[in-house]
Amino acid sequence: MGKKLGLILITALLMIPMLPMNTLAEQRNFSVSAQAAVLIEQESGRVLYGKNEHTPLRIASITKIMTAILAIESGKMDETVTVTTRAEGTEGSSIYLRAGEKIKLKDLVYGLMLRSGNDSAVAIAEHVGGSLEGFVYMMNEKAEQIGMVNTMFQNPHGLDDHEDHFSSAYDMAILTQHAMDNEMYREIASTKSYRSEGEQIRVWQNKNRLLTELYRYSTGGKTGYTKRAKRTLVSTATKEDENLIAVTLNAPSDWHDHMNLFNWAFDTYDVELLLEQGMIKDIEDEFYKDQVYAPYSFHYPLTQSEQGGLSKEITLYKPPTDERKVEYIPPQPVGKIEWFINNEVIGQVPLLYDPPEIEEKQGFWSRFLDLFSFTIGVSNVD
Repeated sequence: MGKKLGLILITALLMIPMLPMNTLAEQRNFSVSAQAAVLIEQESGRVLYGKNEHTPLRIASITKIMTAILAIESGKMDETVTVTTRAEGTEGSSIYLRAGEKIKLKDLVYGLMLRSGNDSAVAIAEHVGGSLEGFVYMMNEKAEQIGMVNTMFQNPHGLDDHEDHFSSAYDMAILTQHAMDNEMYREIASTKSYRSEGEQIRVWQNKNRLLTELYRYSTGGKTGYTKRAKRTLVSTATKEDENLIAVTLNAPSDWHDHMNLFNWAFDTYDVELLLEQGMIKDIEDEFYKDQVYAPYSFHYPLTQSEQGGLSKEITLYKPPTDERKVEYIPPQPVGKIEWFINNEVIGQVPLLYDPPEIEEKQGFWSRFLDLFSFTIGVSNVD
């Protein structure tokens, strides 16, 4: 029973030549000014464009995406934070917190994301992590958990106060992909203006010009700049059912880089539904027919040529022999569906088995014991 594959069903569509990602990217009629850049489709995580995307570099204030999502996930957003002297004294961009001031954590996160407050970052870190150092530990734990392999955090704001505070464009993209799964993060990142009501009333306008004035498909992001990191930018955009994440590091013309990448991707790729959640209809095996289902749908961005070169393979555990069908319990998952382009796997979905309802039949000895118990008056009732 442990051997995979007694049954393989392959649906092969017409295979035609397709252009790899790099070739497609070379066909763009624009250049990317960034030292490192990446563009991914949000749901699948597919890299649509990359340039030095795995190279560790300084990242400046886009660090604050990690600070924000940790604050949101802490469940403490309605708690009140008392600002420390250490937070008040943080250099660089500020929301002008005062030591001893009390302010909601939620307001601090808005100040962090819209105005890039470094003082806000320290106040968040001290409250959520117990200390600045404790929060930095949480940042690196989270980075490892979500697969950020070229990242090291040393502070919650991105200032150049450590030599080993860095990340890559790709790592920041998967961090943003994780953050965008959170409804509150999406709401904060997409907010153009926010009013903080507390001991001091503050009104903040978002620094992200893509969101506020330049790009109608923008849904949020985070800006960054230090003298050593130069201009860094993370942004998200949605057009129809296509959601994109772009990251640029050390980009003199970052606004244009992002708009050009988004427009190119929207023109080049369509997000296709390759599998709908529910019962799999194209399985003919007698044992598995109408009993195998996909637990979720699968969407993937494809070019027109890739759509024509797609193939699919369904793999299932070998079904039991007729003699073993009654007692056979299939493993979960019972198999998978894989999709290929030019023999390269682009994605897979596990398949689960939903056993048919079978009326339980009592065996001879079971019926005999029931009758014997009834005869001698044995009862399970307390």
